[in-house]
Amino acid sequence: MHRCFAMATLSEIHEEYDFLDGDDRYRLLIELGRQLPPMPAELKTDATLVRGCSASVWVYPVKENDTLTFLADSNAAITKGIIALVLKTVEGKSVGEIRALDIGSELKPFDLKNQLSSNRTQGIPNMIALIKETANRLAA
Repeated sequence: MHRCFAMATLSEIHEEYDFLDGDDRYRLLIELGRQLPPMPAELKTDATLVRGCSASVWVYPVKENDTLTFLADSNAAITKGIIALVLKTVEGKSVGEIRALDIGSELKPFDLKNQLSSNRTQGIPNMIALIKETANRLAA
Protein backbone atom coordinates (compact mmCIF):
# COMPACT_ATOMS: atom_id res chain seq x y z
CA MET A 1 0.00 0.00 0.00
CA HIS A 2 2.58 2.59 -0.98
CA ARG A 3 0.14 4.65 -2.95
CA CYS A 4 0.87 8.35 -3.30
CA PHE A 5 -1.83 10.32 -1.52
CA ALA A 6 -0.20 13.67 -2.14
CA MET A 7 -2.19 14.04 -5.36
CA ALA A 8 -5.33 12.25 -4.14
CA THR A 9 -8.48 14.16 -3.23
CA LEU A 10 -10.11 13.80 0.17
CA SER A 11 -12.93 11.76 -1.38
CA GLU A 12 -10.42 9.40 -3.07
CA ILE A 13 -8.67 8.88 0.26
CA HIS A 14 -12.05 8.23 1.90
CA GLU A 15 -12.94 5.62 -0.74
CA GLU A 16 -9.80 3.69 0.12
CA TYR A 17 -10.21 4.24 3.87
CA ASP A 18 -13.84 3.04 3.74
CA PHE A 19 -12.77 -0.13 1.94
CA LEU A 20 -10.22 -1.05 4.64
CA ASP A 21 -10.50 -2.61 8.08
CA GLY A 22 -8.93 -1.49 11.39
CA ASP A 23 -5.20 -2.18 11.06
CA ASP A 24 -5.17 -1.31 7.36
CA ARG A 25 -6.85 2.02 8.19
CA TYR A 26 -4.03 2.72 10.64
CA ARG A 27 -1.51 1.88 7.91
CA LEU A 28 -3.26 4.24 5.50
CA LEU A 29 -3.12 7.06 8.08
CA ILE A 30 0.57 6.36 8.72
CA GLU A 31 1.24 6.50 4.96
CA LEU A 32 -0.64 9.81 4.71
CA GLY A 33 1.52 11.20 7.51
CA ARG A 34 4.71 10.08 5.79
CA GLN A 35 3.73 12.08 2.73
CA LEU A 36 3.48 15.40 4.57
CA PRO A 37 6.20 17.82 3.49
CA PRO A 38 8.99 17.87 6.08
CA MET A 39 8.68 20.53 8.77
CA PRO A 40 11.99 22.20 9.63
CA ALA A 41 13.04 21.55 13.25
CA GLU A 42 13.36 25.29 13.93
CA LEU A 43 9.59 25.68 13.37
CA LYS A 44 8.79 23.11 16.07
CA THR A 45 8.49 25.57 18.92
CA ASP A 46 6.14 26.20 21.80
CA ALA A 47 4.37 28.78 19.61
CA THR A 48 3.54 26.18 16.91
CA LEU A 49 2.62 23.38 19.37
CA VAL A 50 -1.08 22.47 19.25
CA ARG A 51 -2.54 22.29 22.77
CA GLY A 52 -4.71 19.39 23.90
CA CYS A 53 -3.11 16.66 21.80
CA SER A 54 -1.84 13.53 23.54
CA ALA A 55 1.12 13.44 21.14
CA SER A 56 3.25 16.45 20.27
CA VAL A 57 1.77 18.21 17.24
CA TRP A 58 3.21 21.29 15.55
CA VAL A 59 1.38 23.33 12.91
CA TYR A 60 2.88 26.32 11.09
CA PRO A 61 0.85 28.41 8.61
CA VAL A 62 2.32 29.50 5.28
CA LYS A 63 0.43 32.10 3.22
CA GLU A 64 1.22 32.32 -0.48
CA ASN A 65 -0.82 34.97 -2.29
CA ASP A 66 -4.36 34.15 -1.13
CA THR A 67 -3.73 30.44 -0.51
CA LEU A 68 -3.11 29.19 3.00
CA THR A 69 -1.10 26.02 3.54
CA PHE A 70 0.38 24.48 6.65
CA LEU A 71 3.56 22.70 7.58
CA ALA A 72 2.85 20.14 10.29
CA ASP A 73 4.46 17.29 12.16
CA SER A 74 3.94 14.97 15.11
CA ASN A 75 6.06 12.60 17.13
CA ALA A 76 3.37 9.89 16.67
CA ALA A 77 2.86 8.21 13.28
CA ILE A 78 -0.93 7.76 13.41
CA THR A 79 -1.42 11.27 14.79
CA LYS A 80 0.69 12.61 11.93
CA GLY A 81 -1.66 10.80 9.53
CA ILE A 82 -4.68 12.42 11.17
CA ILE A 83 -2.98 15.79 10.75
CA ALA A 84 -2.46 15.00 7.06
CA LEU A 85 -6.15 14.17 6.74
CA VAL A 86 -7.18 17.45 8.43
CA LEU A 87 -4.79 19.43 6.21
CA LYS A 88 -6.14 17.65 3.12
CA THR A 89 -9.51 19.33 3.79
CA VAL A 90 -7.98 22.81 3.33
CA GLU A 91 -5.35 21.98 0.72
CA GLY A 92 -5.15 24.54 -2.08
CA LYS A 93 -7.93 26.68 -0.63
CA SER A 94 -7.94 30.42 -0.20
CA VAL A 95 -8.21 32.11 3.19
CA GLY A 96 -11.85 32.94 2.41
CA GLU A 97 -12.67 29.36 1.41
CA ILE A 98 -11.07 28.03 4.61
CA ARG A 99 -13.05 30.52 6.70
CA ALA A 100 -16.29 29.26 5.09
CA LEU A 101 -15.38 25.56 5.22
CA ASP A 102 -16.83 23.23 7.84
CA ILE A 103 -13.72 21.09 8.35
CA GLY A 104 -15.47 18.82 10.87
CA SER A 105 -18.15 17.98 8.29
CA GLU A 106 -15.47 17.27 5.68
CA LEU A 107 -13.91 14.73 8.08
CA LYS A 108 -17.23 13.20 9.21
CA PRO A 109 -17.24 10.38 6.58
CA PHE A 110 -14.03 9.03 8.15
CA ASP A 111 -15.84 8.54 11.49
CA LEU A 112 -12.54 9.07 13.31
CA LYS A 113 -14.13 9.20 16.79
CA ASN A 114 -15.37 5.63 16.40
CA GLN A 115 -12.37 4.36 14.45
CA LEU A 116 -9.59 5.64 16.70
CA SER A 117 -9.03 5.86 20.44
CA SER A 118 -10.15 9.10 22.07
CA ASN A 119 -6.58 10.11 22.94
CA ARG A 120 -5.74 10.04 19.21
CA THR A 121 -8.69 12.23 18.24
CA GLN A 122 -8.87 14.67 21.17
CA GLY A 123 -6.60 17.20 19.47
CA ILE A 124 -8.56 17.34 16.19
CA PRO A 125 -10.90 20.15 17.35
CA ASN A 126 -7.87 22.14 18.51
CA MET A 127 -6.16 21.68 15.12
CA ILE A 128 -9.34 22.76 13.33
CA ALA A 129 -9.64 25.79 15.64
CA LEU A 130 -6.02 26.75 14.93
CA ILE A 131 -6.60 26.54 11.15
CA LYS A 132 -9.78 28.64 11.43
CA GLU A 133 -8.15 31.21 13.73
CA THR A 134 -5.23 31.55 11.33
CA ALA A 135 -7.57 32.07 8.36
CA ASN A 136 -9.62 34.63 10.30
CA ARG A 137 -6.48 36.49 11.43
CA LEU A 138 -5.10 36.61 7.87
CA ALA A 139 -8.44 37.83 6.48
CA ALA A 140 -8.53 40.75 8.90
